[in-house]
Amino acid sequence: MRIVIQRVSKASVNINDTVKSSIGNGLLILLGIENSDNQEDIDWLCGKIARLRIFNDKNGIMNLSVKDIDGEILVVSQFTLHASTQKGNRPSYINAAKRHFAIPMYNKFVEKLNEEIDKPIQTGEFGAMMKVELVNDGPVTIIIDSKYRE
Repeated sequence: MRIVIQRVSKASVNINDTVKSSIGNGLLILLGIENSDNQEDIDWLCGKIARLRIFNDKNGIMNLSVKDIDGEILVVSQFTLHASTQKGNRPSYINAAKRHFAIPMYNKFVEKLNEEIDKPIQTGEFGAMMKVELVNDGPVTIIIDSKYRE
């Protein structure tokens, strides 16, 4: 799994000019699922997200987690995170998981993240054409791949 985490002061997902989900202070997570992902990837990533200290404390130092600030989370599926641009100018998405595998994994990810932060997770709609709006706070943007576990 590959994710992009953005610390936001607000974010929303619109589908067909209708707001599907919105959050205030918290994290926007773009989630890319590939064929080799498994429950271990989900568990590791969700734990990392819940404990990641990227919010400012009273001294302005990034020392607090999304749990510490009682922040919200919005998860949006993003198969293009697995784009390969090695050949030519048209990206290949061969490593991105197909719907029959990706949808259950996406749902498991959201459920596990909900358990980790003990708060409902807002979502986009898997496979829909979505317009994602955000105000990146900081800006802070972090990329994590469960296969590298940095």
